[in-house]
Amino acid sequence: MAAPSLQKLAESLGAPEPALRLLISILIGYPCALVYRRFLFYQPPTVLHLFHTLFGLALAAFNFGTQLSHSAVCILVQFLMLRLMGRTITTVISSFTFQMIYLLAGYYYTATEEYDIKWTMPQCVLALKLIGLAWDYYDGGQENLSPEQKKSALSSVPSLLEMFGFSYFYGGFLVGPQFTLRSYQRLVAGELTDCPGKPPNSLFPALKRFSLGFLCCALYTIFNPSYPDSYFSTDEFEAQPFWYRCIFILLWAKFNLYKYVSCWVIAEGACILTGLGYNGVDEKGQHQWDACANMKVFLFETTPLFQGTIASFNINTNAWAARHVFKRLRFLGNKTISHVTTLFFLAIWHGLHSGYLMCFSMEFFIVILERQAQALVRDSPSLTRLANSSLYPLIYLVQQFFHWFLMGYSLMPFGLFSYDKWLKVYLSVYFCGHICLIITFLTLPYLRKALVPRKDRSAKKQE
Repeated sequence: MAAPSLQKLAESLGAPEPALRLLISILIGYPCALVYRRFLFYQPPTVLHLFHTLFGLALAAFNFGTQLSHSAVCILVQFLMLRLMGRTITTVISSFTFQMIYLLAGYYYTATEEYDIKWTMPQCVLALKLIGLAWDYYDGGQENLSPEQKKSALSSVPSLLEMFGFSYFYGGFLVGPQFTLRSYQRLVAGELTDCPGKPPNSLFPALKRFSLGFLCCALYTIFNPSYPDSYFSTDEFEAQPFWYRCIFILLWAKFNLYKYVSCWVIAEGACILTGLGYNGVDEKGQHQWDACANMKVFLFETTPLFQGTIASFNINTNAWAARHVFKRLRFLGNKTISHVTTLFFLAIWHGLHSGYLMCFSMEFFIVILERQAQALVRDSPSLTRLANSSLYPLIYLVQQFFHWFLMGYSLMPFGLFSYDKWLKVYLSVYFCGHICLIITFLTLPYLRKALVPRKDRSAKKQE
């Protein structure tokens, strides 16, 4: 499709042209997967690597033109590091340093005050892939690995073509999901199937995820124009009543997140169609297709807990951070330091704007307080009875309201980026989210003293 025609189509849909290009590119993963299943499933790995590389490069060129060279350079440098530096911790450190500096430099030189779809978007996905690859190669020479590490450890250096195929795989190059090279190797070997020796019976599971992703995309398209980021900066927003501003923040977050949900779920469907999403069988003997799941949409929509939202959102990236940052910091002997370091890494991985740091800082404090509140309910007989009573539906609605408000309150800096913008919004709602968290922090100890029997408190202290 010619660029002018694509631009006209974008204008008629009321969407930016880069966003339309991205959506088309994600959807192209489905015909690519069908070609693989119909014509290439029995071909040797070299042919499949070449197929994945060429189609991935075509998608990169369609979206970013000559800027696809950034990803190619990083893959080539990563390959040379593995080949020349060997299976050493120096390789891991060098890989982490180079990939992150390259990504952050990209953020710095392309930064704007708006959310833009540019070459740094797939680059941040690629950076995690290549850093994880270095760790997996290092683990391949170690002993006493965890079952998780054994599953992804590499016995040898991949070829350059294999690395390109892994990195440019059309199902995950642009928006994820994250997956290991071992999973990719199993895919090209024809092992990720519920029918040994044949293409997987994954058409229906793939269509289910596509349909769900399309629904989320429709919800975003319908409702998001009513809750634009730009409205936060207007005098009209300032003139609204306090309660209206709070509700706007809640609804803005709710509908704004659908742009991520829809892209991830649609991309997951293409991965399922190829077989990459195959995850063996469960305890009941049912075949699972959630190996590439980046969203648990039902949990995302129904959980009243901040921790539940985190567990349902961007799952593969969170799992990558847990595996390659949080758990690698075990030598520090302090989970809190590991947790803070992991969140700081995720903040700068997203970009250099202050809004990212504020968002992940809020996440840390909310999760800590939520865990303390859950422990209080669990340890207090009266609160436990209340939580299990007929009043729970009402409690759930109230809890869900505060959950989504604090979610929007935390995400707002993430969406507005710069300090002057998100600070203005916080001032307009009188930092009510921060005040709520401070009051909760100060009152929880007194509530525990009042509501938890003394013997239970003593037992907890001894533990």
